[in-house]
Amino acid sequence: MSIEKTGSAHWQGSLKRGKGTVSTQSGALKDNPYGFNTRFEGEPGTNPEELIAASHASCYSMALSMILGEAGHDPDDVRTEATVTLDQDDSGFKITKVHLVTRAKVPGIDQAGFDESANKAKEGCPISRVLNAEITLDAKLES
Repeated sequence: MSIEKTGSAHWQGSLKRGKGTVSTQSGALKDNPYGFNTRFEGEPGTNPEELIAASHASCYSMALSMILGEAGHDPDDVRTEATVTLDQDDSGFKITKVHLVTRAKVPGIDQAGFDESANKAKEGCPISRVLNAEITLDAKLES
């Protein structure tokens, strides 16, 4: 089975003075602004790293929910935050790290079982699999 999803970007102008917009097939993002100033100078708008962080957090949460459910422990609540690190070296910029922090309420599971599921989700989530970066995880089971 193959599923295709599209996103699009429109850019006008030079790197530092130019501006762009990003949209998604679903319309969840529609002509959202991005640019050098939103990426490196803290101006309002989005940027590619922020979008990757949101994608990874949402993908991981879904993967964890699936893995927990397959083990007979459907979660009540899964909250995940992803922090993407962008570093520059001699060859340019590169995403070097993603740190996932997840907190979940899962009835009937112990910490060891939760940790196993959390790590499987970290390794198996499609966004984790596409990134060429170190991915770390801080997963805690909440009561």
